[in-house]
Amino acid sequence: LEEYTAVVDASEADTEVKGAKNPYTSRNGHMFSFLDQDGTMAIRLSDELTEEFRDRHESGDVIQYGSTMRGYSSVPPELLADTGEMSAWFDKSWDWIGSLPPKPTKK
Repeated sequence: LEEYTAVVDASEADTEVKGAKNPYTSRNGHMFSFLDQDGTMAIRLSDELTEEFRDRHESGDVIQYGSTMRGYSSVPPELLADTGEMSAWFDKSWDWIGSLPPKPTKK
């Protein structure tokens, strides 16, 4: 959690970690990163960025409750520990997720 929070704080994104039991970040109603129960970070990227991210780092699909989460890639522990490198990827995710239309609220 400390490394995840450090990445979010080091990024240029105007966001913060939400969720007490299940830490995550979101923008315009779209979750774009989270920390799973095992302490593995997942990040959501565009298709092009996902391919680049997975080619550069030993990363794969994110599976939660038996289902693959489309658009998410797992973040290797050594990358999560590299705050500078990971915050750059976090910023790319933030920028891409901001290009999506806001999700309507359920109010």
